[in-house]
Amino acid sequence: MHSAPRALCPHIEWAAGRALDRAVNFDWIDQPVLPGTQRTEFLWEGEAGSGAKIASALRGWEHLRFEVTEDAVPGSDGGRWMHTPDLGIFFAQLDAVGNTVIPEDRVRYAMEVAGSNALELHRELRLALGQAWDDELEAFRHAGDEGTRVVWLHHRAG
Repeated sequence: MHSAPRALCPHIEWAAGRALDRAVNFDWIDQPVLPGTQRTEFLWEGEAGSGAKIASALRGWEHLRFEVTEDAVPGSDGGRWMHTPDLGIFFAQLDAVGNTVIPEDRVRYAMEVAGSNALELHRELRLALGQAWDDELEAFRHAGDEGTRVVWLHHRAG
């Protein structure tokens, strides 16, 4: 959980616990990037598909920034869910070493939409990789790292 309003923290624990069929307690700390919010990291073990259950339990709460990562296991690919208030939720399949997998149909769609426009193909592939979610979450991921200063970079089209 990259950022959550303090008042939602107990509700998040309840929702995650319900998704995992067991009570959970998170160690919350302040999120320096967004004052008034908390952050936490939680490692769990569960059946394949439990990451989807957690992400589904949290996705309707618009003020949350989170990532759920489920490692691949024999017979099941992994997955990564990212959520931000502005972008909503994104899902990507992960291979055994954690690489994002873009399905063939999605690559073909990107090629079809882009035609001969290389910039459009680049935009479509960035969308398929979840780049916008990664970009928005990056500062929140490293905000608690010792000695790391958060720098916000903005780009305006125009």
